[in-house]
Amino acid sequence: MASTLITSMSQLVTCDGTDDDGLGIRPDAALIVEDERIAWIGARSAAPAADTQVDVDGRCVLPAFVDSHTHLIFAGDRSAEFTARMSGQAYDGGGIDVTVAATREASDDELRELLQLRLTRARVQGSATIEIKSGYGLDIDTEARMLRLAREVTDETTFLGAHVVPANTDRRDYLDEVTGPMLAACAPHARWVDVFCEPNSPHAFTEDESREVLQAGRAAGLDLRVHGNQLGYGPGVQLACELGAASVDHCTYLSQRDIDALADCKDQTTATFLPGVEFSTHEPYPDARRLIDAGASVALASDCNPGTCYSSAMPFMIQLAVRELKMTIAEAVLAATVGGARALRRDDIGRIAVGRRAHVAVLDAPSIEHLAYQIGMPLVSGLTP
Repeated sequence: MASTLITSMSQLVTCDGTDDDGLGIRPDAALIVEDERIAWIGARSAAPAADTQVDVDGRCVLPAFVDSHTHLIFAGDRSAEFTARMSGQAYDGGGIDVTVAATREASDDELRELLQLRLTRARVQGSATIEIKSGYGLDIDTEARMLRLAREVTDETTFLGAHVVPANTDRRDYLDEVTGPMLAACAPHARWVDVFCEPNSPHAFTEDESREVLQAGRAAGLDLRVHGNQLGYGPGVQLACELGAASVDHCTYLSQRDIDALADCKDQTTATFLPGVEFSTHEPYPDARRLIDAGASVALASDCNPGTCYSSAMPFMIQLAVRELKMTIAEAVLAATVGGARALRRDDIGRIAVGRRAHVAVLDAPSIEHLAYQIGMPLVSGLTP
């Protein structure tokens, strides 16, 4: 099998370190990739021979980002909604009707083309592993179609039929559909089930409704994720910890009880911050500092979607985390790599270590600090594979 030596790095940021910040930075290092796995790591001067060699010319190398929360399959345009929010209109969890209508009308080829465009943009920004949710179909055929298309490009597919209750639909009837025939049609194409647990929105789902959705998904063989505590204090975090969900995402409003719960269940449930949403909705940013200091497991993701954050740029999420969530650069980078992998319950990505997948990003910069320092710049100059 062919091997490739990647050498002449200013920094190799492994995110697999035992040092105080956990970044495991190795100066003047090299690594060998073989069969899409890391086969060797060490000093450049000690590098063994390989079939081919890539000289990164003094750039910084780090794990590719793991974007554990996206909604990349959709059609339609909601730029007017964004403009209205910039003028002061509040976000209440609604507004997806335009997207649902356009997505239902789009053909497979149209949705596939849009998805490929968004994937390309995400990869250019350094993301190699990307989770993709349904949730813009809200009927059996379209939800299943979205997941079938998503499965063509990622194993991390999430059934989100319980995104909102469609307009002019009986709640009980829709819940029965989501947990019955819609789940049956979607489960073969999904790894995860998710629910927008948000009693503060009339469009989303209560604690009891959310529990019903998650338990039905688990019975169908899916693992659990939760949208929770985005618009106000609510039961999402407690429900995620109770049921052993892999992640609870948003976590914008956290009580001390929520923080304690996430610290206690850190080995099973990761709190995922989506700061691009707060940037795009003018909502308050999460208090990440309290959660990190309590010892909880945290991740960063983009939540790329048409309504509340049309961005897949993980470097920008890192910049927001450092600027607005008061995270250190090391904490933000680890949340975007190791944390994202943990939120997907993956131990083969998110770190650079022998035996792990060779998902490696090359920065057009000499050190990791530039990810936060060069705001909005296209820093990722290469991605493997």
